Amino acid sequence: MASRRWTVFAVAGILLLGAAIFAGWRWQHETADPAARLASGDRAAIEKVVHDYILDHPEILPQAMENLQQRENARLLASIGDAVHTPFPGAVLGNPDGKVTLVEFTDFACTFCRQSVAEVEQLIAANPDLRVVIRELPILSPQSADAARMGLAAAEQGKYPAFHRAMFAAGRPGPETIAAAAQAAGLDMNRARRTIADPKVAAEITRNMDFARKLGINGTPSWVAGDRLLAGAVGKEKLSEAIAQARKG
Repeated sequence: MASRRWTVFAVAGILLLGAAIFAGWRWQHETADPAARLASGDRAAIEKVVHDYILDHPEILPQAMENLQQRENARLLASIGDAVHTPFPGAVLGNPDGKVTLVEFTDFACTFCRQSVAEVEQLIAANPDLRVVIRELPILSPQSADAARMGLAAAEQGKYPAFHRAMFAAGRPGPETIAAAAQAAGLDMNRARRTIADPKVAAEITRNMDFARKLGINGTPSWVAGDRLLAGAVGKEKLSEAIAQARKG
């Protein structure tokens, strides 16, 4: 919330500056002697014009803030390139060869992530060319980290979607629910334990944490579609809009 307030103040400052520049331009073109007008106190008049314009058109603040945030998100995503769209092998929902990609940062202990499962499945059904790259971001509990590692083990066996659904259906992560989800997904547990011990699993989770840090993600679910970054359980409609824009390129 603090960062959001800072953004609002920053946008307001930018608007004030821009309006002041515009008012100053008009002022200089409407008088033969702007220096004399400045000396006579017209600075206060310009400030009042800016103040009154923003009060009369408050809708420009959220619009400008959204545009500024979208530009910043695009800049952050450009700084990490296509790496965020490259999944841990097998950690994909939908069409693995899909032409449009939605990235989801998720935590098996996240209630809002659980609520988003059905929406993602509906988006997949409606978009045959959609590839959903899952980035495990276990930040809520030690048990969610255990579930994330088992999820990556399931991905290594080509059974990630089944484990993903079963784990969220099982409830909060714990030894019993993780084991039940692994059984429901039909995992080879000996192979899964070997995969979990492989450094590549720890490296993947570290990579996801690094992506989240660079993108300013501090909660789940969070989403990347094209050059758009969305935070929270934004709903199927907003995700569908972001997918459509990503498809257009």
